Amino acid sequence: MSFNIMQKLTMQYLKADQPLMSTVRNASKKTGGSTRNKKGHARPKHRGWRVQDGHHVSEGTILATQLTTRFHPGLNVGFGRNGTLFAMEHGKVYVTCEAIDPNWDHTWIQRNYAGRQGQPIYKKFFNVVPENQHQRFRLVEEI
Repeated sequence: MSFNIMQKLTMQYLKADQPLMSTVRNASKKTGGSTRNKKGHARPKHRGWRVQDGHHVSEGTILATQLTTRFHPGLNVGFGRNGTLFAMEHGKVYVTCEAIDPNWDHTWIQRNYAGRQGQPIYKKFFNVVPENQHQRFRLVEEI
């Protein structure tokens, strides 16, 4: 067969309004299988100590994150709205365990420390001691 006859035969079968190739669309993802981390299991928040006792920190450094008040702010330490403790000055971190004297008339104190009246209650306090100490102290004898 010559080229012209072949061309005429293909033109009869192909019309101008039809594409030369037809495409088939398949699924682009696998079918859903089981997974271990379902909805509602958010990633962990990693709360707790960020800076250990004796380390040097700069201003604004987060010292501890907490959901409930486990750690309390001491000297030069701020307390954020979400319970985060942060350094308010450059200095060295000291974590101390101090006895507190709660207000027993408060309902929250009564609920959380019920049955512990008369016993010492100890809490951890974060303190930041600045490197350059102020010179505002006077001897009692001079006053």
